[in-house]
Amino acid sequence: MSIKACFDIKRGEFSLNVDVELPEQGITALFGPSGCGKTTLLRAMAGLDRYPTGRLHIGETCWQDENTFVATHERELGYVFQESSLFPHMTVQQNLDYGVSRVKSWHAAPGNGVSSDNVIDLLGLGNLLGRHPTTLSGGEQQRVAIARAILTSPRLLLMDEPLASLDLDRKLEILPYIDALHRDLAMPVIYVSHDRDEVARLADNLLLMSDRGIVVLGRVADMLTRVDLPLAHGSEAEALIEATVSSHDDQYDLICLESPLGPVTVPGKTLAVGDGVRLRILARDVSLTLAHQTDTSILNIFAATVDDIVAEGSSQVTVRLSVADSVILARITRKSADLLGLKPGLQVYAQTKSVALLA
Repeated sequence: MSIKACFDIKRGEFSLNVDVELPEQGITALFGPSGCGKTTLLRAMAGLDRYPTGRLHIGETCWQDENTFVATHERELGYVFQESSLFPHMTVQQNLDYGVSRVKSWHAAPGNGVSSDNVIDLLGLGNLLGRHPTTLSGGEQQRVAIARAILTSPRLLLMDEPLASLDLDRKLEILPYIDALHRDLAMPVIYVSHDRDEVARLADNLLLMSDRGIVVLGRVADMLTRVDLPLAHGSEAEALIEATVSSHDDQYDLICLESPLGPVTVPGKTLAVGDGVRLRILARDVSLTLAHQTDTSILNIFAATVDDIVAEGSSQVTVRLSVADSVILARITRKSADLLGLKPGLQVYAQTKSVALLA
């Protein structure tokens, strides 16, 4: 099953041609610079803006084609805007009940909806139910807005930069809740963002957009390490690795993880054994050696094979490395690459002086 979207959008000097097939599971991020059409595409998918030649199918269900146009309020979708858009005269509970009330028009059989208690617990709203939106922080308001959208039990959840209006502390507060939705609810999410940190933390798939339209669609981990794409270049170039907590080193307050790279050690001990996590390794934090180093402060060292070397200006290169079945990047000086004799196929060791835990 998939989400098939085809739109030819023209508005003044702006144009966007879309013909994509998105996964009907997980979080797909629409990522790109401001003005590239991310929100325009989301609004077209919601039916908020109508384009005569558009086509949209959710699995076997047609929401729009040459002969059909299902109005927004009749589409089984939830929409979370940048602002929470809660009803100020209603309590949190009453705002949530409004979401539940929409389920009746979509689902003929009882029990098809998302559990209200489950969503309230998942988003940590239990102690907020009797309060009004004006008494809540920005992060709390957005959690309520997300819960209200989810309680419509939608086939598709659309989120348009839901954290854009929040400061950094509020973003960090709400990110774990969105991550929990991703893990616990079998609901496809289309998530608009131009924030790379949000995408790295939340997305399973990435629809990369530019001011020229859609560039490519793929798994987020694969997209970030493709040297033919802009994401693999610049100071924020990174790799994402899925890992599992295997044990704790209580003496040194460290978490030990199993990953496709091999064993990984990171600071902290708040996660339980068996928990799945996502790791971020920045290219600028990876150094390369020809032999395994022993007298070093770096804990995470992996045997790797050079896949590709791409120049970054006149002084640096990005090196794409295969480590078992995964890929990471290293940003080093061109002089270092020459001194090491780097070339595709060469066996090296990647030393990662910093590994960030994203979940």
